[in-house]
Parts: sequence; C-alpha cells; structure tokens
Amino acid sequence: MNGAPAQSILLVSVIKVVVLLFLVLTAVAYLVWFERKVAAHIQGRWGPYRVGPHGLLQPLADGIKFLLKEDATPAGVDRFLYFGAPLLTMTLAISAIAMIPFGPAYIHIFGVATPLVVANINVGLLAIFAITSVGVYGVALAGWSSNSKYSLLGGLRSSAQMISYELSLTLSVVGILLLAGTFNLSDLIMRQDGYTWGFLPKWNLLNPTLPQVLGFFCYFIAAVAETNRAPFDLAEAESELVAGYHTEYSSFKFAMFFLGEYASMITVACLASILFLGGWLSPFPTGLEWSHYIPTGVLAIAGVALILHGIRHINSFGEIVMLVLGLVLLALSFLCTRPGVIDDVQGPFWFLAKVLLVLFVYVWVRWTLPRFRYDQLMRFGWKVLFPVALLNVVLTSLAVVLRK
Repeated sequence: MNGAPAQSILLVSVIKVVVLLFLVLTAVAYLVWFERKVAAHIQGRWGPYRVGPHGLLQPLADGIKFLLKEDATPAGVDRFLYFGAPLLTMTLAISAIAMIPFGPAYIHIFGVATPLVVANINVGLLAIFAITSVGVYGVALAGWSSNSKYSLLGGLRSSAQMISYELSLTLSVVGILLLAGTFNLSDLIMRQDGYTWGFLPKWNLLNPTLPQVLGFFCYFIAAVAETNRAPFDLAEAESELVAGYHTEYSSFKFAMFFLGEYASMITVACLASILFLGGWLSPFPTGLEWSHYIPTGVLAIAGVALILHGIRHINSFGEIVMLVLGLVLLALSFLCTRPGVIDDVQGPFWFLAKVLLVLFVYVWVRWTLPRFRYDQLMRFGWKVLFPVALLNVVLTSLAVVLRK
C-alpha cells in the first residue's frame, strides 16, 4: 500500500472493517447453528430442522427473537455498568479478529494492493492477548452491576478462572515465540513454511527442533477455560447459578454476551491455526500439483451433494434453497480453476479448513465432558496446567540453545 493516496488507503481500510464485521457476525450466527447440529448428531437427534432446509434460517429467526423480546431491566442495577458490560464483551471479542491474517495473497481494491488482514501489526499476538485478557471486565462488571447474588457469584468465579488460566495460556505460546522470534502473526506462519523429510510439514505442532504438543495441549485447554465453555463453564453453571453472570440480562443485551462468547471461539480457533497448524500453509508439499485442486474438488463435491439433496427435499422451498446453494458452490468451484484465482484461494481455504477443524473439536469437547467442580477447576489450573506449560517453556529453551 506504499505510495497509494491517503484517501484510497482510508477507503480500503473502512471497506475491510465493514466486510470483516459482516463476515464475523454471520459466522458467529452460523457457528451457533453448527454447534446445535453437531451436538444433536452426537446425541442422535436432528437439531434445528424446521426453519429453512436443515434449519439454515434458524440464526435469522433467533436474531429476530432477540430483537423483539422484552428488554427487562431489574431494579437496583448500576445502569451504566449494566448496559456497558455486554457491549464491552462483544466489542473486545470482535476487535481481536481484526489482527488475524486470513491469507498471504494481496487483493486489489480501488487500485490499492492490500493484504487479507485489517491490521497487520508487528506485535499482533501481544495485542490479541491484551485485548482478550481485558474481556474478564465485561463478565465481572455484568455480575457486579446486576444486583443479584447469582450474577455476582458467576462474575467472581469467572474472574478467578480467567486470571488462573490466563497464565497457562500465555506460557503455552512462549515456546513458539522462542522458536520463531517474532510477535507478527504473518511472520509466525511463514516461519513454519517447509517440510521435514520432504513430506512432514514444519508446523509448530510438528516442529523439528521440539514439537509443541505440550504447548498445544495447554493452549487449547486454557483457551476453552478463558471463553467460559464447558467443562469450564463455572461462570454460568445453569444447575447452580441459573445462568451466572448474565442471569439478569434479556433481549439483545443477552445476545451481545452470546455473540462475544462465539466470537472469542473464532479468535481462539484462528490463533490455534496460526500458532500450531501452519495458518494458511498447505499440508501438502508444493511440488504436488494436484493438491492445488483440492479447494475446487471440495466445493464441487459439496455443490453436487446439495443439488442431489435438494431434488429429494420434502418441500419446494427447501428444494429451491438447496439447488441455489449447490449452483453457487459449483460456480465458485469453476472460478477456483481460473489462472490467478487457483493460487490466491489456497491460503484462505487451508486457513478456514483448520479453523473449522478446531471449532469442531471445541464443540465436541463441550458435549462430551462433564463440568468441573470449582475446587477441581482451580486445582487443575494451578497444579497441572501451569506446571506443564512451564515445563514446555523450559524444554523449548533447552532445545533452542542446543540447536545453536
């Protein structure tokens, strides 16, 4: 973007922010649908099915419901903090995604070459951790300002939980920083380029100096706890605290907490892909030309499957929606075969594929493991996770020194 007019740079930045907001809010809405579907199939149920074909319009129905529900405000609340807490939670969760690079390719907007990231800063990882760590204030303030014992206990639990697991989360990535020597997220990905023995990717999870298996284990567990997800959902604990810190929230204020939680899940999955799984790098060596057609094949297979399913759908509306979606995917599949496009689509495709894999495991864990007791939660964080994360830092430091 060097040498471009200031007005063009500003316009491109505004466009990227608007597009990112639209994509993130849409992704959050359908991540809820994805979780309900995965949970239903794990338990032998259908999940959302009535609103649109396979419940595809369920997120829209849920959004309308939140907007139209009564917005009740209990007596005795601290109104400034009560209304500000959900806004703070949602804003911080979405802001962190602005520093996530979705691919290496530059796209041209109004003649300005711009990367697939809103803010490519040299301390991107540090900035994301700083933003996400402040998220505890939204939960704590919501619990304190609601003038409810259930909410207060949920807020206090969340504060203790986040502080405890924040240390393990930070230590889990120190080994990667020792190996890469940079905080820039794009540089962290490029340091993982290459293959061991010609076929094994040099992702940090499989790093030849020291595989960061312990680091990934600590990162994922601490990230689940940081986002207050089961089995670490002590801040909500429906069986004990009704709904915890957001018991007294309704309508769109409750929806903002919901959006913040799922946006944080996306951030965690993106960072897991960047830090441990090579980001946008393909798992296949560059010499394998057929691997370039994997995005095309995936889109084509999905498009044909939707069309065949649409033909056999139980109602005409579902048939139309499935056929249209199938044709769109087939058109995108054809577009991905065009010169120039086939190379540019590789990075975003592999990045999003890894993010979806991490999100699937995220959902799988929630619907598989029972909730910890509070004492078990704190004991596991301080006596198991923290020492393991510290051990990974020590082992990685020794490996780096011996390599030199």
